[in-house]
Amino acid sequence: MDEVITLSHGNGGTKTSKLIKELFLKKLGNSYLNTLKDGARLNTTGEVCFTTDSYVISPYFFPGGDIGKLSICGTVNDLIMCGSIPKYLTLSLILEEGLGILELEKIIDSIAETAEKAGVKVVTGDTKVVDKGHGHGIYINTAGIGESIPGVFLDESRMVPGDKVICTGNIGDHGVSILCTREKLLEFDLCSDCAPLVELVDVVTKFKHHIKILRDPTRGGVATTLNEFIEESQYSIEIYEEELPIDPKVKYACEILGIDPLYSANEGKALLVVSDEMAQDILSELRKINIFSSSKIIGEVTNEFASKVLLRGELGGRRILDKLSYDILPRIC
Repeated sequence: MDEVITLSHGNGGTKTSKLIKELFLKKLGNSYLNTLKDGARLNTTGEVCFTTDSYVISPYFFPGGDIGKLSICGTVNDLIMCGSIPKYLTLSLILEEGLGILELEKIIDSIAETAEKAGVKVVTGDTKVVDKGHGHGIYINTAGIGESIPGVFLDESRMVPGDKVICTGNIGDHGVSILCTREKLLEFDLCSDCAPLVELVDVVTKFKHHIKILRDPTRGGVATTLNEFIEESQYSIEIYEEELPIDPKVKYACEILGIDPLYSANEGKALLVVSDEMAQDILSELRKINIFSSSKIIGEVTNEFASKVLLRGELGGRRILDKLSYDILPRIC
């Protein structure tokens, strides 16, 4: 196989076929993908959820992952946040002329490993090659299908005062890690939290009548995501500063860089709004799972200020947290 991607890898001819068979099918092959058709006939039962996303992160290798792992995690997690069990993905690659084959192979290995961990199959895809200088190495587009979990109804309209807000782990890890890696800032190790949240499925299934909202705080971070919960609502959400789970290294980096970790992205955490009476049971169940062992109740739904997210400080003072109004860092996913 050639050492780098050339324009002829994208012309549909011999080199395209060789790339697909010797790399993509070798790493990702299954009964659906091996047919090499432009679509896949899938077996599903009941209602399905569908999502799509594109990944343009820079750099495309970063501490804790790469663009391949991120593309699977992002799509799988979006399906879980809809209350479904992820099943099938599409994978479309836009490759820049000159991308090293070994780099591409490393990314495909990461895709294969993450897809297996998440229990999903890549069932169809596409590859295009663009001129050198026009593609930043690699872009990825995915789409995903999941089977809806029976009885799950996730909607902001179900919130009532007293409902608790749970965060499944440390806040802001991905955004701060990407910033420091890209700009070569600070000397201590930071790592993205990029991960598929498939263990959430069992928790959602068990407590489906008590989980009202489920969302992953990606771009815009926790503060922006919580604002999306209460937009045009009669309710507000108050979160407690002393309960926010933040890695000390991330907190220190944010203080140096002038960033609020509440607006820094995660790629492996979830926010849940749950009924008050079952909040402790749900929290205990989450903490039994290794990836969610740092879960905490960080706030609650109130009716004091309509459509506002409030941060209550350790000394009792409060401030309003608006949605993110500028880019802390573009191309983080």
